[in-house]
Amino acid sequence: LPQRLASLAATAWEETWQSRQQLQAQRQEMARLQEELSRARQDGERWASALQRAQREALEREATRGAEQARQQELIRDMKERLLELLREKDALWQKTEGIDTPMPSPVPCDPGLCARCHKDFRLLSRRYNCSRLCQGKVCHTCSMDMGKHGRCCLICYQQRHPQAT
Repeated sequence: LPQRLASLAATAWEETWQSRQQLQAQRQEMARLQEELSRARQDGERWASALQRAQREALEREATRGAEQARQQELIRDMKERLLELLREKDALWQKTEGIDTPMPSPVPCDPGLCARCHKDFRLLSRRYNCSRLCQGKVCHTCSMDMGKHGRCCLICYQQRHPQAT
């Protein structure tokens, strides 16, 4: 029996020692896991603060972009209003000046043998044309325009009738 008790005591001692070894290994593992958990929590807090900072910066950029867009919209609206003002002013000035710079036909010269515009003598080779428009003057070929079946007219009367031609 004493041998049996010694054997049981040795077995119990060995099991106790193994249990202590396992307990110590589990404590070390638990300490390592707690350390990893602590690092993971710190990383999580850093990521959360980085996310909050990024969201705050995004909101600030969005607000800045919105303000800039509103400013540009206002600038565009102001430019359109100014353009309309300028167009109205241009139209008003055009209406005021419509008849001002129109050259009037010169009076018919007293000498019917001269061109009413360049005062060139009508001879055998320089033909005389009657202006078929406003002035009814006598003009040479150089100082007149062909109006087709309506005959010829002086350059000044032609420019008055066709202002886009000048």
